[in-house]
Amino acid sequence: METPLSPLEFARRTRRLHGAREAVVDGDLRLTYEQFFDRCDRWSAALQRLGVRPGDRVATIAPNTHAQLESFYAVPQLGAVLVPMNYRLTPDDFVYMVNHSGSTVLCVHSDYLDAIDGVRDQMPGVRHFVAFEGAGDGWLDYEALIAATEPTFSKPEISERDLLTINYTSGTTSRPKGVMITHRNAAMNTIGTLLHLPMRVGDRYLWTLPMFHANGWTFTWTVTAAGGTHVCLRRVDPALVFSLIRDEHVSWMCAAPTVLIGLANAPASAQGAVPAGVHVVTAGAPPAAATIERLEGGFGWDITHVYGLTETAPFITVCAPLPEHESLSPADRAVLKARQGVELLTSGELRVVEDAGGEVPADGVTLGEITVRGNVVMDGYYNDPEATKKAMGDGWFHSGDAAVVHPDGYIEIRDRIKDVIISGGENISSVEVEGALLRHPAVGEAAVVGLPSEKWGETPHAFVVVMPGASVTADELIAFVRDRIAHYKAPRGITFVTDLPKTATGKIQKYVLRGGAANLSRQLSFGGRPPYPMSARTGLIVKTAIGQTRTRGRGPRDVCHPAVLVLECSACTPRCPRAGLTAITAIAPGPRGVRAAEFSCHWLSSFGESPACLAWLWWM
Repeated sequence: METPLSPLEFARRTRRLHGAREAVVDGDLRLTYEQFFDRCDRWSAALQRLGVRPGDRVATIAPNTHAQLESFYAVPQLGAVLVPMNYRLTPDDFVYMVNHSGSTVLCVHSDYLDAIDGVRDQMPGVRHFVAFEGAGDGWLDYEALIAATEPTFSKPEISERDLLTINYTSGTTSRPKGVMITHRNAAMNTIGTLLHLPMRVGDRYLWTLPMFHANGWTFTWTVTAAGGTHVCLRRVDPALVFSLIRDEHVSWMCAAPTVLIGLANAPASAQGAVPAGVHVVTAGAPPAAATIERLEGGFGWDITHVYGLTETAPFITVCAPLPEHESLSPADRAVLKARQGVELLTSGELRVVEDAGGEVPADGVTLGEITVRGNVVMDGYYNDPEATKKAMGDGWFHSGDAAVVHPDGYIEIRDRIKDVIISGGENISSVEVEGALLRHPAVGEAAVVGLPSEKWGETPHAFVVVMPGASVTADELIAFVRDRIAHYKAPRGITFVTDLPKTATGKIQKYVLRGGAANLSRQLSFGGRPPYPMSARTGLIVKTAIGQTRTRGRGPRDVCHPAVLVLECSACTPRCPRAGLTAITAIAPGPRGVRAAEFSCHWLSSFGESPACLAWLWWM
């Protein structure tokens, strides 16, 4: 006998066995599983009355709230498809994803109602706009609909091959692609997660990871399957994270390495008394061994590194501990824990292959691409057969990640294939260089990219965020790295920045740094620390806005200059209703007519940059 594999089965079981247990904490709201699933049923019934049928798409734009979590149950049990969108994108992005997915209902948190109101006329296929919170004119009130609807609805037959969600990847050079995840994909990932990361009944999970990101790495269903408690977190603030860990007795959380670095580097006033024993699952980028060692040694937390992609639902490896690891020193054990690890029992077959298709030797040196086939691999990219064929046309999903296989069979990512630095014919792993930099006590964050070199083709260049109160020079850091790895791998230059450009899930956007570094190499030559720190994040905002003649979020759509590259914005004047950068004084001439100017930045403040700043503007 066979029954469909679906995360909805986990909900059924937990409702029967653990209905009286606490399911959700969202601020002052606390729900038992019986109350939570009653609300899910009422929302399913309301959607059905609004005309949602099996196969229809329901999109959401929301942070980690109870309403967002309820959507992961209420929509699929109608046989409909959930489309959880990255709430940090622009209105134009929302329009594209809603229209591309064919969503007929759009559910939005109060923070984004104005953004959607400005573009709703561009989404003709949406029949109903629902406000999760803060309903106004033209919006259906989510809580009112739930309160007015009985929890009865017609339940369709659901196949495990039916679509569960469409998750959009981050588009950097092209439009985002819609990853089609089936009920089977998600169920297999949840089962594998619980096999390798065994949560217990009553464990409490803090939502530091966005639910929209690969369905919260399927912890939207995994926590429920375990009979645990979802502790919602609407924004990642270190002081709030530590407070909730203490007050809610949090035992599990997921986070990208950049979030963990933020927690490790938080001031003592924000950390307070840090409870030990928290299980942390990290992925999204290779974590530095120094970060793992700091969290395990300093906080007494247990870090498990996993690896996967949105296209693989998402986990395909876990750095599973072995008995022989226990005898290692904390530093050596952290180095092993920074590896991606081995296949999950449920994820399928993984191979690291060379260009010709053969597997690389298990020597810890030879680079190849990670490929995988198995039950967690997506059904394809929605309405994009060409991209689907390119990614998995040969029967294997090609990840785009370059890795080595160690003699013990554990894989270790050395870079994205596109991020590998080729210098004088030698491959340099930016991840390895970053790991060496992060060993320095003054370094809080680091990212390494390749800069063009007439002699070597490319050479490594590092962007470094210095720890608060610390001081270090470029020469000191370069010497520090040269003492730890091969000299040719050490950065030839270092730019100190106040922040690194990141995606909503904490991944460092190296294509932004490469663009900034290329301009830097043409225009500036710093022997040590530049005269002013440079914010790559600010550069991202302004370059993107000007290049596309629009701003992010709900800001103005005008642009002040067609060729502006902002290198620094450490503080801004109060928000200005018009776009505009007011040039004050030309500070210094530059090569080939390039000039630097100090200006008062009215525009950047509309993106939430810090107040009253010095910014550097370069133009030809």
